Amino acid sequence: MCSTMCHHHHCPSKADGTGHDVSRRTVLGASGALAATALAGCLGGNGDDTVPAAITIGSSDACDVCGMIITNHPGPNGQSYWQDLTPDEHDAPFRFDALKQCLFPHFFENRDQQRLQAVYVTDYSSVDYTVSESGDAPYISSHPEAEAFAPARELSYVVGSDVNGAMGADFVPFSDAGDADAFAAEYGGEVVSFDDITPALVGR
Repeated sequence: MCSTMCHHHHCPSKADGTGHDVSRRTVLGASGALAATALAGCLGGNGDDTVPAAITIGSSDACDVCGMIITNHPGPNGQSYWQDLTPDEHDAPFRFDALKQCLFPHFFENRDQQRLQAVYVTDYSSVDYTVSESGDAPYISSHPEAEAFAPARELSYVVGSDVNGAMGADFVPFSDAGDADAFAAEYGGEVVSFDDITPALVGR
């Protein structure tokens, strides 16, 4: 049920991302308690949380795992907010320039000790992405703007494709499962859910 709600855009991250002049508090107030409760349910919360929104990744922002400047590289990006864990050198969220090599290892390392508030990744169903050749390998475009991110748990991921991101072969997320199937048909790989992604899969 949660998945259905989010695919119908009840999760406010997209609303936040497309309305820079509308504060998070205003959005929540306008949406009402029911929407807030639905969102918390999507993220596994208890309904009392205020879920922070995705932000635009700046041109000088570095990945909190590998240290590379995120916007200098291709591929899917990610962000995560934790209840009692913040980055050492900047305010939340944690920022990542790759999913397979950076976001998911960070997630697996902290999920048992920390309470996750929100995790966002690039939604390639919502952007006009490109896949281009560099050397002998295809690379998918990067989209650091806030409106390009969607709740990570709600997306379908193409894993094991030929397409690379900032750190090599990466997972490519889509909010539309049909888009994920089409991408896998063209570039290889298989389509899995967020919960299907395990440390073993990341380590392949």
